[in-house]
Amino acid sequence: MNPILKLSASLCVMAISIAGPSFADDHDEIIVTGRTLANEKFSATKTPTLIVNVPQSLSVIPDELIEEQGFVSVADVIQYTPGVSMGQGEGHRDQLTIRGQNTTADFFLDGLRDDVQYFRPLYNIAQIEILRGSNAMIFGRGGGGGVINRVTKKATTDESFNELTVSGNTFGSAYGATDNNIVLGDGSAVRLNAFYEVLDNHRDFFEGNRLAINPTARFDLSNDTHLDLSYEFVDDGRTVDRGVPSLNGAPLTGFNNTFFGDPDANETTLQAHIAKARLDHRLGENLSLNGTLQYADYDKFYQNIYPIGIDLVADQVSLDGYRDTTDRQNLIAQANMIAELDMGGLHHTILVGAEYADQATENGRMDVFFEDSADDQISIAFTDPLAIPAFSFPTYTRNRASDVNVLSVYAQNQVDIGDHVKVIGGLRFDSFDIEVDDIIAGAQFSRQDDEISPRLGLIYKPQENVSIYASYSQSFLPRSGDQFLSLSPTTEALAPEEFLNYELGAKWDINPDLAMTAAVFQLDRERSTIVDPTNPEDTLLITSETKGLEFQLMGHITENWNVSAGYSYLDAPDVGQVPEHMVSLWNRYELGKKLGLGLGLIYQDGQYASSSRTVMLPEFTRVDAALFYHVSEDLDLQLNVENLFDKDYFSAAHNNNNITPAAPLNARVTLRTKF
Repeated sequence: MNPILKLSASLCVMAISIAGPSFADDHDEIIVTGRTLANEKFSATKTPTLIVNVPQSLSVIPDELIEEQGFVSVADVIQYTPGVSMGQGEGHRDQLTIRGQNTTADFFLDGLRDDVQYFRPLYNIAQIEILRGSNAMIFGRGGGGGVINRVTKKATTDESFNELTVSGNTFGSAYGATDNNIVLGDGSAVRLNAFYEVLDNHRDFFEGNRLAINPTARFDLSNDTHLDLSYEFVDDGRTVDRGVPSLNGAPLTGFNNTFFGDPDANETTLQAHIAKARLDHRLGENLSLNGTLQYADYDKFYQNIYPIGIDLVADQVSLDGYRDTTDRQNLIAQANMIAELDMGGLHHTILVGAEYADQATENGRMDVFFEDSADDQISIAFTDPLAIPAFSFPTYTRNRASDVNVLSVYAQNQVDIGDHVKVIGGLRFDSFDIEVDDIIAGAQFSRQDDEISPRLGLIYKPQENVSIYASYSQSFLPRSGDQFLSLSPTTEALAPEEFLNYELGAKWDINPDLAMTAAVFQLDRERSTIVDPTNPEDTLLITSETKGLEFQLMGHITENWNVSAGYSYLDAPDVGQVPEHMVSLWNRYELGKKLGLGLGLIYQDGQYASSSRTVMLPEFTRVDAALFYHVSEDLDLQLNVENLFDKDYFSAAHNNNNITPAAPLNARVTLRTKF
């Protein structure tokens, strides 16, 4: 019998047969002393673990902070998070670099994988959890540098309420969202979150619209059994903007508004349907079970013309382009058992779980064909706007269908040795099976990987509100990549990439409302692949190492002064898009019961646009500000000013010639009311 299966079975028997302390009810889980990642139901750690007892660096961004800073995207949140930087995402998706590891797929929704490439809205988010460092034991494959888990708002039986938020900024973007909860009685409630946004910014020709609706329902089937149902529909359509090219080793300046594409052809659309059911049940006093079933359907389209170089002497710009479609269906089932027990004079918190996923994907890519050059690339006169000659997308360069089946079992035990020492150990077994049908080549290929991922942590607590920890964790990425697109006859025989995270850290809950964390780490990536900077269609096989440190302070300095501060140092010499130093600081100060002020600062060191390390995005410092006015118990007004001193800088890149000019001085006005 496989060792991990034997361990899972043994722990399961132990957890069921040995009595221990009782679990708190739902309300107590939320208000438990200390800061948890979330209540037990939606915690990314899968157990109700206090942050001070998690042996890994993490950030928790609550919805109150998201609202007061005027955030409307994951990229907004990331700018104020240490150790994480945003990428351009080719203008059609969320893309991040966490501890030097670039990813488009390490996103989770209520603890379940949410890996399709799109821009994730925040209208229904209770909090965002950003865990840094590899940890496949909890999350499964990927997550080499860490993961982002969005915790959604759920129907609550506590009270009925209605909230409306409307906002607009100086570029012409407008946003409206509603949050309505109705208690039906008999332990049941329904909730509706919805939003609509008109997109606009400082760039020429950029526009778009997006909307989403998320009804949820809660049923207390008994004192020990609760059912949550959820459905979400997301519709997003916008211009694909891949920024400006580089010149002489730096981003092209003086053309921050110029659109290097075709405004009629550069577009992306997404329609997503996500349905989820979760059942929680307590068995006796010492044992808790939960199971979640999620089905998601994603239909993604994008096409773009983008710059690949510019010559101002010859007054020419070079262009390329393609069209891409993705149709994916994800079926994920996850079950967890959590038990607390006393055995051998020690206290144990045991997690045993299993997950099954079936992910079917159809992806096609069609290369552009320019009639004047009879090629997929062309050089034309540089005008503003560009006068791009006729083109089409006539033939497929990639047309593949893949079917991924993943079966995982995992077990973890946290052992309390006296009052001052905790030891955490866990193993996860993943069987990852992918079959690919290459329609163009008329070939089929497949690979199965059976991987065991360990997690070890040692925590010393000199006092209840302080922890000093050491941890080791591991993750892997199958050779098919995070989007299942790179498996080929060449890579079929290659073993998965491997991520090893070593970390030392300390956490201090200075008071119940203020906490500090610090960590030093080393993250090794073996057998990794990166995009070839000289040919984006190819990949390179490398080994990389990231070393660094992170610091964060969050909470109330005084009753009227709230702060979120972070710093990270990252040494990642083998990869691009990693600023060596990042500093963020957000302050909110209440002048009285009616008026509040906000002041924020972001510093980002220079970063290379790609692993070729030939194009450097300059360092920048940005200052943000806010004004809050509490009109009444039911009405709040808010003004957020971004880039207060109108700094000219470049915020992100995808490669050496797709670099995003950041927004100049702009303001957003928000009205939030309850009724």
